[in-house]
This record gives sequence, C-alpha cells and structure tokens, in this order.
Amino acid sequence: MNTPRIGKVESEKYIYLTTIGRHTGSAHTVQLWFAMAGEKIYLSHEGTHTDWMKNIIKNNQVEYKIRGVHSKGIARIVTNEDAFHTGKNALYNKYYGPATKEIIDDWFSMSKVVEITPQ
Repeated sequence: MNTPRIGKVESEKYIYLTTIGRHTGSAHTVQLWFAMAGEKIYLSHEGTHTDWMKNIIKNNQVEYKIRGVHSKGIARIVTNEDAFHTGKNALYNKYYGPATKEIIDDWFSMSKVVEITPQ
C-alpha cells in the first residue's frame, strides 16, 4: 500500500468495504464511515455483529475503496483496549470533533470497532 496516497483520501466521508460472504463466497460491499489513525483504518458498528462483520470473522481478507484509492487489507474486530481507544477516538473526532473522554466512551459504549491493516 502506498501510505501517502491513502493519506490524501483520509478526509473522505465514506469507505466502500468488500468482504467475502461467509455462506456464498461472493463479494459483499458496504458503504461505511471510516477514520484513519497511523497506518490503520477504523470502522465501527453499534450493537450486534452485522453481516460484514461476520464475514470478517470467517475471512479477514478485505478490499476497500476510498474515492480513487482501491486496496486490500486484513481486518479484525478489535479486542485490544488500546486499539479500541485509538479507533473510537479517531472516528468520533473525524465526524463530530473533539469531545471529552466521557462523551466518547458513552457514544461507543455499545459499539464494536474494526481495524483494517492495509496491505
């Protein structure tokens, strides 16, 4: 992956994430909000695992497109507290601006964070 190239699109609103369907084996693409921190891409979802998250659990190889940048990565549902903190702060700050720890923690209290490591 070309990090400077991906950095040029980090202000875009949406990422188009493609996972492989866990039952069908077919490509499944969804439009999501995303944020970057370091060289990682973060996504989140509140509540139970969605189909795209279940697909990642079965096959963590993903593709994504942000504006004109198309690449591949390895995705995982974050269980590490440091990665969860990084992801939720990056997402909140990008879409809502700075906030206190309490506000961000409350906002993500029922959320899961997904981290993509670009390849």
